[in-house]
Amino acid sequence: MTERLIDRFDGVLADLDGVVYAGPRAIDGATAALDKLAGEGKSLAYVTNNASRSSAQVAAHLRELGAPASAAQVFGSALAGAELLAGQVDPGSSVLVVGSETLADVVREQGLVVVPSADERPNAVIQGFSPSLGWKDLAEAAYAVTAGAVWVATNTDMSIPQERGIAPGNGTLVAAVAAATGKSPLVAGKPEAALFETAARHSGVTRALVVGDRLDTDILGGNRAGMATALVLTGVDTVRTALVARVDERPDYLIGSLAELYECYPSVTADGGTFTCGAADARVSGSTVTISGREDSLDSWRAACAAWWDANPAPAQDSTPEIVFETAG
Repeated sequence: MTERLIDRFDGVLADLDGVVYAGPRAIDGATAALDKLAGEGKSLAYVTNNASRSSAQVAAHLRELGAPASAAQVFGSALAGAELLAGQVDPGSSVLVVGSETLADVVREQGLVVVPSADERPNAVIQGFSPSLGWKDLAEAAYAVTAGAVWVATNTDMSIPQERGIAPGNGTLVAAVAAATGKSPLVAGKPEAALFETAARHSGVTRALVVGDRLDTDILGGNRAGMATALVLTGVDTVRTALVARVDERPDYLIGSLAELYECYPSVTADGGTFTCGAADARVSGSTVTISGREDSLDSWRAACAAWWDANPAPAQDSTPEIVFETAG
């Protein structure tokens, strides 16, 4: 028996780039699918590792693209980081903020006191991305961390896409402080669980579906938070990368687009070593996955993933299978 995927959940936690938009444009059908959630009685929240833009700024951008969005629906790693930090120190503690003014504002909202330098002997350091950060800012962070301050990073994205190409992200700046101090921060953003837990808690969602296009951030983070995860194939990762995903990056669902939230999701059944999804079958022999079905059908890949994952349940799985499609008789 099949049911619509959305019927299994009371809310969606959606990534942005690769899910809602690609570059400057909304992905075909994405905004309409998101707009439909309210009428279905489902909650919608957006989760992003961006800690330099406020929730209001992100929401305004989403509305420009035609997506339903308010500031209260946008959860960035700044809020998750500030909440994570607040749980590590006493109320009123002093914090050195290495990042944007948006991050500093969110820290203040947690009842913490922002100080300008390591000379103030802060109780904690929170580090987030800002294009204006320089060596002196990283040095202040290193001084405070070395002196024993609690250290939280909003996210550890190693790169960020810019108009001129790929540029260093917060992770590269965090790595510089880590190299200087020999210490590692607590991390709030993807792929850690804190960001997803923050979004679900503030949204009142108890049965959340995390929808993302990246296995190593969205799916891994949702899995770590104990939530159901759906890989949507409008962004970075593909059915082939899903097939060979590490155990903790394997999604619960594969969907072609957000519109498929409202379609019946087929079950996968196993009979001996054969896994069946819709009209497609898949089986594993050694390092070969043999699929009976159309290569352009998601059911073929759903069956293939189920078969390969069943045959390779170990946490460390680096082998890449040969994929063979049988010609239908």
